[in-house]
Amino acid sequence: MEEITTLLPSTDLLVEYTVTYGGKLLLAIVTLIIGLWLIKRFSKMLRKMFELRSFDKSLQSFLISFSAITLKILLVVSVVSMLGVQMTSFIALLGAAGLAFGLALSGTLQNFAGGVMLLIFKPFKVGDYIDAQGYSGTVMEIQIFHTILHTPDKKVIVIPNGGLSTGSLTNYSAEPLRRVDWTFGIGYADDIDKAKATIKEVIMADERALKEPEPFFGVISLGDSSVNIVARVWVEAANYWPLFFTMNEAVKKEFDKQGISIPFPQHDVHLYQSK
Repeated sequence: MEEITTLLPSTDLLVEYTVTYGGKLLLAIVTLIIGLWLIKRFSKMLRKMFELRSFDKSLQSFLISFSAITLKILLVVSVVSMLGVQMTSFIALLGAAGLAFGLALSGTLQNFAGGVMLLIFKPFKVGDYIDAQGYSGTVMEIQIFHTILHTPDKKVIVIPNGGLSTGSLTNYSAEPLRRVDWTFGIGYADDIDKAKATIKEVIMADERALKEPEPFFGVISLGDSSVNIVARVWVEAANYWPLFFTMNEAVKKEFDKQGISIPFPQHDVHLYQSK
């Protein structure tokens, strides 16, 4: 019994440990809590400052997330040093852990590098509508590891920056103007000139259809069941889809008024009676 008692720390030793390390531990916890709160406040202030100065939106989310992560790493290092851990040993341990994490998280580092490349070369910016990696949507944020898209039906898509920076993408908002193409089929018995004039009159009556660059209206092909007339008109990028859907309906109604047919697919079947 006496041997067991000698192995246990004495009351004085417990008190000494509590006084020596308890205060450091409490101070470290308080510092961590206050530090995280200050970093959160700093991120909000940084965002407001960027907005007031009309800073590039593509850089805003990236710089805010990058600065927040950097400050949190520095905070953790400070908290660890407050606990009495030797910084040389801690840095060596941190370096070894960093190497292990770097090998394990090579994809994450690739995404970080991809985010930097996106901000340097700027193939798109916040607010652009893009098609990339099999997804389409409006760019809402370019974060440190991911880019966030919003689809027209209010879905949120998160795409890693690594693949986004090295893969092919289509930016529909890069140019101020876009060309809208329609194809309208008419019957072989209908008047081609009348149909072309009708299509042109309906489309160009809309103020969203631009006179310059010059629009084009012509027969693009002779199909199995119809003569196909193409209309190519330039519009401002924001008016692409509204004008496209509006004109599909407007041309169909005007065809009905003018007696111009839109034929169904049909085949001529010839029956021969063998003698």
